[in-house]
Amino acid sequence: MIEYVLKTSHLSKQFKNQTALNKVDLSIKKGSIYGFIGQNGAGKSTLIRIISGLASPTTGTVELFVHSNGQALNEARKRIGTMIEGPALYPHMTAVENLEAHRLLKGIPGKECIEKTLELVGLQGTGKKKARNFSLGMKQRLGIAIALLGDPEFLILDEPINGLDPMGVVEVRELLKKLNQEYGITILISSHILSELHLLATHYGIIHKGHLLEQLTLDELNKKCKQYLHIKVDNPEKAAAVIESNLSTREFEVLPDGLIKLFGFVDTPGIVSSILVNEGLVIEHFMPMGQDLESYFMERIGGVHHG
Repeated sequence: MIEYVLKTSHLSKQFKNQTALNKVDLSIKKGSIYGFIGQNGAGKSTLIRIISGLASPTTGTVELFVHSNGQALNEARKRIGTMIEGPALYPHMTAVENLEAHRLLKGIPGKECIEKTLELVGLQGTGKKKARNFSLGMKQRLGIAIALLGDPEFLILDEPINGLDPMGVVEVRELLKKLNQEYGITILISSHILSELHLLATHYGIIHKGHLLEQLTLDELNKKCKQYLHIKVDNPEKAAAVIESNLSTREFEVLPDGLIKLFGFVDTPGIVSSILVNEGLVIEHFMPMGQDLESYFMERIGGVHHG
């Protein structure tokens, strides 16, 4: 039986004349890293705030760890950690002092968790250095450390890599992988840096103008974004027969306009072109093609530029 840490049902949020969320049915499996993709203003932060209890839906329900009502839902929220719209840091305090302040705010007993959490995010050696003097990557990791206080089972991060330099992005990515793979923490990460999400997430949700357009796994995404050789020849029927017999594959498509998509030989295009030419076919167009996550996202939302 599949376990879900989060489900929403017909979740909607209305602000006066604006619909921020429109009947969103979202589900996140235990143990996954869920990449939540959307333009700025698509509804990502609104949904995250509702999940976290910082806002209420107009209609619909939120289910956390199978709990969806009243006090049980509020208790379930104690099992999540959040970093929404940037880390909530006290700039004049050290890393230890920041965690101590948030520990007291959350009512977490004992100080043992502070050093353990700082070590987990790689900030155990910052000493008396104030948070205002941290690099952006260090600030993000400190924000994640605050979210990790209380040993949450579900971590919700809103744009955790926004504004980071390449090294900071790598640091945060590796930290999130470690939290997921070694500590079993389920993670929801919203971002518009799609190339980075593709290196991290195991599942994806695409939201646009408050509508959840699609949910898919990494394998499903990779199949949709599969690389292929884009081939146009003077005789596509003969080419199809040649490909099937000489390359021993049926992993190709002949489109209505005669174009051929050949999968599985992107790394060896010379072999394919040689076989076609040796069989007397005239190659009119031949090049590797395919989509990345950003291209697929643009296609799903109708080609609107996202920021």
